[in-house]
Amino acid sequence: MTQKADLVIRAGEVVSDGVLRKADIAITDDRITRVGPDLPGGLEEIDATGHLVLPGGVDTHCHIEQVSGAGLLNADTFESATRSAIFGGTTTVVSFAAQHPGQRIRDVVADYAHLARRGALVDYAFHMIVADISGENLARDIPDLIAKGHRSIKIFTTYDKVRLDDHAILDVLTKAREAGALVCFHAENDGLIRHMTARLLADGKTAPRYHAQSHPREAEIEAIARMCRFAEFTGAAIMIFHVSTREGAEVIRAARRRGISVQAETCPHYLFMTGDILGQDRAARFMCSPPQREPDDQNALWEAIEDRTIGLVTSDHAPYRMDGDGKFANGKDAPFNRIANGMPGLETRLPLMFNAMVTTGRLGLEKFVELTATAPARAFGLTCKGEIAEGFDADIAIWDPEAVYTYGDNDLHDNVGYNPFAGTTVKGMPVQVISQGVVVLRDGEMLGAPGRGRHIAMNR
Repeated sequence: MTQKADLVIRAGEVVSDGVLRKADIAITDDRITRVGPDLPGGLEEIDATGHLVLPGGVDTHCHIEQVSGAGLLNADTFESATRSAIFGGTTTVVSFAAQHPGQRIRDVVADYAHLARRGALVDYAFHMIVADISGENLARDIPDLIAKGHRSIKIFTTYDKVRLDDHAILDVLTKAREAGALVCFHAENDGLIRHMTARLLADGKTAPRYHAQSHPREAEIEAIARMCRFAEFTGAAIMIFHVSTREGAEVIRAARRRGISVQAETCPHYLFMTGDILGQDRAARFMCSPPQREPDDQNALWEAIEDRTIGLVTSDHAPYRMDGDGKFANGKDAPFNRIANGMPGLETRLPLMFNAMVTTGRLGLEKFVELTATAPARAFGLTCKGEIAEGFDADIAIWDPEAVYTYGDNDLHDNVGYNPFAGTTVKGMPVQVISQGVVVLRDGEMLGAPGRGRHIAMNR
């Protein structure tokens, strides 16, 4: 007699192999064992009639329990961030092990791994933020960590405490190419930002609304172009994070046509917010870098998504509370350049994108799954994630496509204390979430336990 599956999800509309079809899903232990019609009964069953059964979201850009370059600890622990992720339908996160100058990168990764083991409710991996290549860092630690599955490096081209100069960037790209790692960039020109910031402050323009002017679009355009040329020169594979401008997307499109191995992502706050949001009350809650841009840039980003110039949409979850421990660590009247940058986004990413892509019909359900789960997993070598197929991890979100929800001022399940999308109505919400074959969210009730998440190696 064939052994019964532990769990069968029955009669849902399933996106599998990039195609929507009605199917059952059998799960045993933490893996999907069968996908097809009329599967035998399981020890436990979920009736998904009238619902969409999709891969759990894969969010590959999350700042969790991280100390910023300015020494500020962000608001979320691994427990609170991954709790919020689950409520938003995300079952895998890639966060940052953030090195500061003077630190050994191997010790940094070990410290963040300890925090994740203690708190994560879902599976996770790490990008290594490299801010110091001296000593054993580039010669030994980075190759050793890459060999152990930490195959993603992040570099900042701006910010005093963490940026690398061009010489160091080329050294890292060369090492990454040799070891088979992907190098990701926060790509903005440091000189342009310094120049504009100094001019604005000298003119007494210190309010949050001037933040966007301090990060001119030319800063992104130049830095993306330079990093693409560096990738071309070294032969390294790169990813450009949080593309915000039409011209930035075009630089990437042209580089890909030249055969350069460059991928790109953008974020919901660039697709659904524009720069005028910094003129609102409490504008500090919307400050991020790069800043939000113009409606034409939004159109260009959607065009880049459609032609796969931009292959991923991530949250860039960067949570700071609106208090003296967060955004206003330097005082309520701090100038814009001393207000912490970043917004929460782990919980809102998928519903916002579902509403835009599925509910309103822009690019459709299959593209939504590709953009928010399948492509992020593939980009970072998370080979067991992002798909509903035999042998993949049983990470699944069951969506009610008719559920309507209007975001409130403080209704997220993280530690941030505000929702930047308050007042936005979405149609389509996850109602059950399964991680490692176990139901961790059912009808608004969290069922998972802190520390159950596992580290997932990147296999590039």
